[in-house]
Amino acid sequence: MRILGIDPGIAIAGFGFIDKIGSKIVPVQYGSIETDAKTPPEKRLLQVYESAGALMDKYKPDEVSVEKLFFNRNVTTAFSVGQARGVIILAAAQRGLPVAEYTPLQVKQAVVGYGKAEKRQVQEMVKMFLKLSAIPKPDDVADALAVAICHAHSVVMKQKINEVRP
Repeated sequence: MRILGIDPGIAIAGFGFIDKIGSKIVPVQYGSIETDAKTPPEKRLLQVYESAGALMDKYKPDEVSVEKLFFNRNVTTAFSVGQARGVIILAAAQRGLPVAEYTPLQVKQAVVGYGKAEKRQVQEMVKMFLKLSAIPKPDDVADALAVAICHAHSVVMKQKINEVRP
């Protein structure tokens, strides 16, 4: 199963494709979609939308996992991140891809085993899980891979639950 993890943002949207092969998780491709702050917001959203769609078309994920919006004090940032999430989810929906959403707490719990883990702990676990030589940069890329890993673990749990149900 190929999973695309996304850490949405209008300035930087991290992405990470992983393959779940049995109990193994293998990195396929990862990076970021970056937009220029001087560009009008609607053009930045279009760039995120088109880039996300092109990545989906190229790497053909079976499922998409997106980090849920964590509302902080900066309302402007929250709105722009929400808009970026929306265009990414739209790109997935247009391709008929199922989308799963996870809170930062759920991602940390799945990757580190502790919902209040520090960012560095998550990054180190991503590096370890995927057998990478270095932590992916920028941070949004490591976060996107963590979302994908979280989904890979969640899929296993859902399968086990469905096996138990009569």
